[in-house]
Amino acid sequence: MVGEEMSRELGGSLPVANVQALASSCSGDIPLRYIRPELQSEEILVDDTLQIPTIDMRKLMVDDDDEMGKLHSACKEWGFFQLINHDGVAEEVMEKMKADVQEFFKLPLKEKNAYAKQPTGVDGYGQNFVLSEEQKLDWADMLFLQTLPIPERKMMFWPQQPTSFRETLDKYSLELVKVSKCLLKLMAKNLAINPEQFANMFENGRQSLRMNYYPPCEQASKVLGLTPHSDFGGLTLLVQVNEVQGLQIKRNGKWIPIRPLPGAFIVNIGDVIEILSNGEYKSIEHRAVVDPEKERLSIAAFYSPCDGTIIGPLAELTKENCAKYKSVSREEYIKYVLTRKLDGKSSVNHMKLES
Repeated sequence: MVGEEMSRELGGSLPVANVQALASSCSGDIPLRYIRPELQSEEILVDDTLQIPTIDMRKLMVDDDDEMGKLHSACKEWGFFQLINHDGVAEEVMEKMKADVQEFFKLPLKEKNAYAKQPTGVDGYGQNFVLSEEQKLDWADMLFLQTLPIPERKMMFWPQQPTSFRETLDKYSLELVKVSKCLLKLMAKNLAINPEQFANMFENGRQSLRMNYYPPCEQASKVLGLTPHSDFGGLTLLVQVNEVQGLQIKRNGKWIPIRPLPGAFIVNIGDVIEILSNGEYKSIEHRAVVDPEKERLSIAAFYSPCDGTIIGPLAELTKENCAKYKSVSREEYIKYVLTRKLDGKSSVNHMKLES
């Protein structure tokens, strides 16, 4: 996610109806733009033994070889893992962030709309990546805010209700950076590249948060809360706000429901790290489904390289293997991803070189 001033061509989105209001007034008939016929033919693999790896950060911090191996395998084979014992984010800060997000989405629609996103940017309350009147829509509302670098925060979109929201988000944002930097350095060690140089690519980089509200839907099997996609940034840290599950990842052509661990971050590799690692680490397609009876809330934090970074395979990783992806400026890469709707792994596929 990015912090540039954007024209309509660089990330603008068409206005759509508020789904929370639609769900509360819906008599059972779902508007056609939310119906996803393809869901009827897609397989969901319900297997309690098949879950993304769990990584213990405390073990990583003492250079536990087994845990480093587990991290490397998780990034290579899954692209997703659950991070426990992440001491960088205090429990009280995380819980306060969850509480404030819940309070925001409980506000009357008129109060939430005071922070409605504009057609020419990504910040604010509503939806992003809606580029046509025919496009299928997600059964969700969101509050999207760019949080770093601090000078590029658009405070007009930062809620003042609940009154603690801005202070809480500021603390949460800054503590997330510590966890993200630590993970990047550990990944670099596993990739046998310079940890400091790799982390420096993200120094003063872009961080943004997307706070998601998925209303219940009587016909939940016909709609999606979030369109299948891979994250086009570097690293994503997701926290579940309430106990309702909904995240699914695609593995071997089938969808696997993820069961979040209490207090854990669900971490996933973004397209940028797949490209920088020359495909050693993989971004994974994922989606969100909705519950027929209960609302679901989550908070996703996206961490991306700083301005001026070249998005392409790192030189150290192309000495023995040819580059599998193009190298472009960060600005060119962002221009591409922000002018398209969410669509699987389209950003990575666009960057792949013909073999």
